[in-house]
Amino acid sequence: MTVYDRLKIVRDCYGAYESGDRSSLEQHLSDDFTFSAPPDVGIDRATYFERCWPNSEATEAFEYRRLFESGDEVFVTYECTRTDGRRFRNTEIFGFDGDKICRVEVYFGWDLE
Repeated sequence: MTVYDRLKIVRDCYGAYESGDRSSLEQHLSDDFTFSAPPDVGIDRATYFERCWPNSEATEAFEYRRLFESGDEVFVTYECTRTDGRRFRNTEIFGFDGDKICRVEVYFGWDLE
């Protein structure tokens, strides 16, 4: 049985936002990937890139507060610093099918000072 380093895959996804390297993120998402956050529940891969990827331009860095794997999921709480210096905290759950991310659920609303 193949063992996947899902924590590394998730860190690579956040790194893609920091560097603006969309292809690095794309390689980790399944073709049937879905994304859910309060304003966008169950959007598909194409819509995700249309609505969410532009945020990479304003992303400077992520600092992980929690990062752990449980079953086929990886749980992350992070604090993000934007290029304008503003900061916020989110929690995200990544669902996996093998070594591909098939879904992400985002819970947000914390602005940090």
